[in-house]
Amino acid sequence: MTGEGFACIRIIGRANFTSSVDFKTLVNELIQRGCGCFALDLSECVLMDSTFLGVLAGFGLKLSGGNGSEDRSAIQLFNPSARIIELLETLGVLHLFRLIQGPLSPPTPTQTVEPVTCNPTQAELSRTCLEAHRTLMDLNPANAARFKDVAQFLAEGLKKPKNE
Repeated sequence: MTGEGFACIRIIGRANFTSSVDFKTLVNELIQRGCGCFALDLSECVLMDSTFLGVLAGFGLKLSGGNGSEDRSAIQLFNPSARIIELLETLGVLHLFRLIQGPLSPPTPTQTVEPVTCNPTQAELSRTCLEAHRTLMDLNPANAARFKDVAQFLAEGLKKPKNE
């Protein structure tokens, strides 16, 4: 759902690297349309992998003016599971978001928008994964040890010619 200056996005099932490109495309499009506030309904989100969390953290940083603490209300996470909260804390990015337990009540008027599936290429998936993991490493030095091998693997894979 979208309204003037805000968007509500429901994330269902697994939020992982394959859905991260669609999510990134959708949020970038909404930002271009003037959305500066996002409510993510995580009531039915069972898992977020590190790529999706990195993409989400990147938007949290971008919408907070780059300092990660200015406006936690730019992205509100409604009803995240205990596991998702734990992941946000462990990765050191919880401060980018405002957590809310309870019903999501968007202001009116709103309209429902169906996202378009991007069908990303392997290179687009790899670039998104690499960027997401670099974001997590930049935001929290402890993440460098967790993700340096993944980032190196992805970076090397992107350097190889397609025909190898």
